[in-house]
Amino acid sequence: LEVRYRDKSIADILAMSILEASKFLEHQKDIRPTLDALVSVGLGYMRLGQSATTLSGGEAQRVKLASELAHAERLGRGLVVLDEPSTGLAGVDVVHLARALRGLARKGNAVLIIEHHTDLLAMSDHLIELGPEGGEAGGRIVACGTPDELIANPDSITGPWLKSGRASGGGLAGKKPSKPARKKTATKKKTTKKKATQKNASKEIGSASKSSEGAR
Repeated sequence: LEVRYRDKSIADILAMSILEASKFLEHQKDIRPTLDALVSVGLGYMRLGQSATTLSGGEAQRVKLASELAHAERLGRGLVVLDEPSTGLAGVDVVHLARALRGLARKGNAVLIIEHHTDLLAMSDHLIELGPEGGEAGGRIVACGTPDELIANPDSITGPWLKSGRASGGGLAGKKPSKPARKKTATKKKTTKKKATQKNASKEIGSASKSSEGAR
């Protein structure tokens, strides 16, 4: 504690919020990318020295995501692969995630995500839908293209959900698609489950999706 940096001890720095620490340590090139990544996923309010055991499930998920984002930042332009990054995130958290992913893409990275969250699908440049079932009955390309192309594709199982979210302006909070009944698939079941668990997602997600579509 006797060692001080810019008149602050290590205890003083650990007591700062992550946002405060990112500004205080802005000239520390080895530390700044990690702090910036934590801020980008909406964790700027947390104390830098906060114990991991006090984090909520969503916060812990975002810490893991920030670690991956910071790692990608250090490597420079490349391929970033994320498996279901929206898992455990509330609606507002998904907005932070979308912003972080767009930031990676703007810096020249190719971002590949395996995802069922329709708002993240809607902001993507290109989609590849696999199915139609799970296991041995799956693994085939059912549809591919832009979100608009999947909406127009009668073979796509994801298309009606994208269309429903766009029409309602609320993503997963939207209505169930009115497309004629199809044979249920593993993809559709999983999407339905997520729809039920996230039906109260913030309307801000829908706004973020619209903004990203406008940016394209």
